[in-house]
Amino acid sequence: MNRLINLMNKNRKLVAGLMSGTSVDGIDCAIVEIEGNGLDTQVKLLKYHNHEISKDLRDNILLACSREHSNVELICRLNFQMGEELAKAVLETCELAGLDISSIDLIGSHGQTIYHIPQNSTLQIGEPSVIVERTGVVTIADFRVRDVAVGGHGAPLVPYTEYLLYRSNEKSIVLQNIGGIGNVTVIPKGSTINEVFAFDTGPGNMIIDAIVNMITMGRLKYDYNGDMASKGSVNKELIEELMRHPYIRKSPPKTTGREEFGLDFSRDIYKRYKGKGLSDEDILASVTYFTVCSIADSYRKWIIPQYSIDEVIIGGGGSYNPLLVNMIREELKLTVKTNEDIGLSSDAKEAIAFAILANEAIHGNPSNLLRVTGASKPVVLGKIVY
Repeated sequence: MNRLINLMNKNRKLVAGLMSGTSVDGIDCAIVEIEGNGLDTQVKLLKYHNHEISKDLRDNILLACSREHSNVELICRLNFQMGEELAKAVLETCELAGLDISSIDLIGSHGQTIYHIPQNSTLQIGEPSVIVERTGVVTIADFRVRDVAVGGHGAPLVPYTEYLLYRSNEKSIVLQNIGGIGNVTVIPKGSTINEVFAFDTGPGNMIIDAIVNMITMGRLKYDYNGDMASKGSVNKELIEELMRHPYIRKSPPKTTGREEFGLDFSRDIYKRYKGKGLSDEDILASVTYFTVCSIADSYRKWIIPQYSIDEVIIGGGGSYNPLLVNMIREELKLTVKTNEDIGLSSDAKEAIAFAILANEAIHGNPSNLLRVTGASKPVVLGKIVY
């Protein structure tokens, strides 16, 4: 306990944040210097690194996420394998930063989501006990479950950290993350943290990446710069079908994931519309535009009627797809920037978030936002292993 008390009393810490998202495209690790906690939090990024995972591990994770192909032995083994990989990500990033692992005070690990049932149950793997044993660093993990236990969706959790980092008294900011799933956070100018509004807009890169993988027989994991989609035409029938998906019509608070828009969903779309004579490029152009439509539809239904938007900032892997970003600009007719446009890192953003959430947990600060997750009360997120 003395170790935890000393951590709590330490005002300035070096914290490693870990994130492995629904795209399963590697483990993001960010080493940050954090000073203070709560609304006084100050964060400086020291080093970001994406730790590559093997194709076999990625394929097994995707199998574990599938209702048809998953099994308990696979998930059990992957829990420890991911713990090893998460620990390697921290050790690699320390080496690249010229830091000894003993200088790291704390690790915050999101882990890898295997299955998510909003307001019911959620499972993230990546055993924190393994991380602690390999690094010797106090680790906080499994952030979502406490929020679910009090009736919340367990997501999104990043809006708490976005308020700490992006809030402004001069303008209302909308943060649109496009990872595997798309999620949006609205921070009205001069707002309190309890006025933050956020939810998952729908698929981000998930369907796009899955179909690229099918088209290229596994050779490519994503559509670089949107090059393949830019050669196709958007199919109206496919867009209309996708926009009828029940998730698009749900009102916030709401979250989604691979359970609704994963490999099985993507495979069905691809096979049916290939059967209707669409080219690979046309299908890819259409699912890319579906991501844009789901975002724009969310804004028109749930955000624009309530808030004036001064600026939209896009983060996540989708921010590196110029076709996708330009489509969003054209659809929204708003000022749209990327994190890189304002001197921040889209890649590191979510890893930084879990470093901050780990720091909040050590200080005993609740970090779920009731308006965002739908939880019945504020709770401290994360399990501490030391």
